[in-house]
Amino acid sequence: MGNGSVTHRPVLDKNTDSRAFRDFYYLKEELTDFCRKNGLPVSGGKIELTDRIAHFLDTGEVLSAKKVKRKAASVSHIRISEDMKIETDFICSEQHRAFFKAHIGNSFSFSVAFQKWLKDNSGKTYKDAIAAYYQILEDKKKGKTKIDKQFEYNTYIRDFFADNQGKSLEDAVRCWNYKKQLQGHNRYERSDLAAIKKKGSGSSGT
Repeated sequence: MGNGSVTHRPVLDKNTDSRAFRDFYYLKEELTDFCRKNGLPVSGGKIELTDRIAHFLDTGEVLSAKKVKRKAASVSHIRISEDMKIETDFICSEQHRAFFKAHIGNSFSFSVAFQKWLKDNSGKTYKDAIAAYYQILEDKKKGKTKIDKQFEYNTYIRDFFADNQGKSLEDAVRCWNYKKQLQGHNRYERSDLAAIKKKGSGSSGT
């Protein structure tokens, strides 16, 4: 069928092209279901599952989940100090939690926004991390954080595909952009499909 890119979300099976797989949105349940059927580990978050499946589609090789666990264990006996640099593959451990509680107080928790900051800022110090934690709290008081917006987007895309199997990510994003221009909430509704119909028809259509 030529070299054109895939425009419809393919059914996820062992013959799916890994690039097409990465181009489309799949629910976590679909990813774990694929892993179960093909003997891949089902542990880990969505990013880890996606990488594991893409590797399997490319090579046919099953990546074990044990490698990740070993990394987590190796950090656990390092003494954390304010001047120490944040590790490249940061993993929230009990030792990290104890360190932050000692410096921030018992109200400390690993929020999604703070975990993202830690993963995006390896090489900075734990002193920087403490300052970033307070900044994130401050931003949250002022209103929506970037994480909130990302969560809204992810939820919208997930709900779009639950209602429109076979449509492309481009269609989903077009509907999302249309939705943001409307007053009110940013949750998916079937009426948002007007954004796609508008593009496809010059005259009125049903």
